[in-house]
Amino acid sequence: MRIPMKVDYGVRALVDLAQFTADGPVRTADVARRQHIPEPYLDQVLTTLNKFGFIRSRRGPRGGHLLARDPHDIPLSEVVATLEGRIAPLDCIADQDDCVLSGSCTQREIWRGVEDAVQRVLEATTVWELAFPRQPVAGPL
Repeated sequence: MRIPMKVDYGVRALVDLAQFTADGPVRTADVARRQHIPEPYLDQVLTTLNKFGFIRSRRGPRGGHLLARDPHDIPLSEVVATLEGRIAPLDCIADQDDCVLSGSCTQREIWRGVEDAVQRVLEATTVWELAFPRQPVAGPL
């Protein structure tokens, strides 16, 4: 299963904003540089995230981007749904009519299970968890 580049860039941008907004709005160029994302493409992704209420954007010399929501309250499932819609391992999972074999397919339920498992992980993971991962506790040696 491949995650679309738009989703990857969007998640990285939200994580970056969660990490660097303590001092105020973050410029697109700074996010692009830190995350190795082409700035023109990042600008498009940030426009979408702004439109759907994930971030607030402000133009001008003191402009930039801030998270509009607490990063604890932004599950990756919402980011994926906003930027890409449904990510199915096969087209026939999203639309059964795409495949002439869907009625007799022995693989369909396996791939649906994969999609469900991925969705559960995305729902359970927030931008906060990616921005500030817990460090594993070292056990006795």
